[in-house]
Amino acid sequence: MNKQTKFLYGAAVQGIQDFIFQTNELKDIVGASALVEYICTECFDEFAQGGEMIVRAAGNIKCLFDDEASCRRAVREFPKKVMTEAPGITISEAVVRIDDGDDFSTKVEELELRLRAQRNRPFPSVTTGLMGMERSRKTGLPAVEYIKDVPVDKGTLLKRGYRGEKLFKKFYGEHIDSRYFPWNVGEMTTDNSWLAIIHADGNGLGEIISKIGKDKDRLMEFSQKLDEATMLSAQEAYSLCVMDEDFNSDAPVIPFRPVVLSGDDHTLICRADLAVAYTCRFIEAFEKNTAKMIKDLRSHGHKIEMDSLTACAGIAFIKESYPFHYGYQLAERLCDSAKVDAKSGGITPAPSCLKFHKVQSSFVENYREIVRKELTPCPGHSFEFGPYYIHEQKDRWTVRRLLEEVSKLKGKEGNAVKSDIRQWMSLMSDGPEKAEQKKKRVTTVSGNRERQLFDAATTSCDRGQVKAYPAYDMLSLHSILSLQTKKKNPNKSSI
Repeated sequence: MNKQTKFLYGAAVQGIQDFIFQTNELKDIVGASALVEYICTECFDEFAQGGEMIVRAAGNIKCLFDDEASCRRAVREFPKKVMTEAPGITISEAVVRIDDGDDFSTKVEELELRLRAQRNRPFPSVTTGLMGMERSRKTGLPAVEYIKDVPVDKGTLLKRGYRGEKLFKKFYGEHIDSRYFPWNVGEMTTDNSWLAIIHADGNGLGEIISKIGKDKDRLMEFSQKLDEATMLSAQEAYSLCVMDEDFNSDAPVIPFRPVVLSGDDHTLICRADLAVAYTCRFIEAFEKNTAKMIKDLRSHGHKIEMDSLTACAGIAFIKESYPFHYGYQLAERLCDSAKVDAKSGGITPAPSCLKFHKVQSSFVENYREIVRKELTPCPGHSFEFGPYYIHEQKDRWTVRRLLEEVSKLKGKEGNAVKSDIRQWMSLMSDGPEKAEQKKKRVTTVSGNRERQLFDAATTSCDRGQVKAYPAYDMLSLHSILSLQTKKKNPNKSSI
């Protein structure tokens, strides 16, 4: 009997976020995210003939080909199509040979190793041009066309051909007329000019893949179920946020714009005051929906110890004019930082949590520099108090507790405490001794409620060799949720 040889093809889409957030034009971001959705799903269809799709989500493609010719065609032509359809995005590819008797999970691991190696190889850009060429004012890339006398590059031109109906349907759960969508960032804000970029990523995925990796059919089904669970979680979180708001106009503006919603990844732009509530609800729904998915895997004999997947998230609070590209990078770094803290407890999967930062400076810096310059008042002390957990964890605040403390900062009593907290934070820069004197004075002259709130903000928790305080986060979140920084437009409303 002849041995049958198959070819496992893998592709990883790179540069997605850079491509999406090239400009602050919301219509271009929407088109870019829809174009990326197409690249990661339908774009590969013509190359999948003669093969069996295993994974197609979140920028990852795995396809098992029966013949070498079909696999070679995918390797040769798919990157060209992607970079033509979406200039700025690149593809890493790898192939492993599978003979009869080979362990499928081992071959998947080998494929992943080869893909990681390919990512380190630079890919020639298709967006470069000669020095004397006219360039887009927004992206700096060579222009190919004028729109209303404004030079536009090819990538922007292609983005504007996609309106994002498929991605919107995945997020909203039903068709919503495009007049409800904001088409520039100014329409998404109301009382203040703050926006939020949210990036959420699942935990525990690797353990499940290692358990079911030998079962090709189950791996394919799991990929589809995970995509569906993430989609349903976003829909549930959005619906709950809508229920909290009033439709007070015939044509309200929806202050949510999905950017990525695939696999266990979710990126979203929304009105700043809705961000924490939406993120918590998304994570809670993600845990619930993935619990159903894992229960189904167990019913098929897979021994999976965890009850559900969890998720960590980063929220970057930025002004309308702040570059979205850097806002997303900050949200991603905050998510990574939250994951590190969540995994430090040794619990599998890592518990769900979120971390946020309000950008106060116009300078673009990485998160480590922000921590050093803004969140470290003196050696051994820090205002980097997060992440905040969805469920109770030892020596950590939950999101619920944070919101409860922040809500107490409202009103006349809260204003007095805010002033004391700001003075205490300023004195911390001169040394903890002066700040301690301020704390003793506040404790002496304040009423019981004010003293309790001040103590909550200025009492430290150990973070390794550093004492961390929640004061900075409390004041930042309070300003996002409560303060008005611009006049209301009586002709514009949002849900």
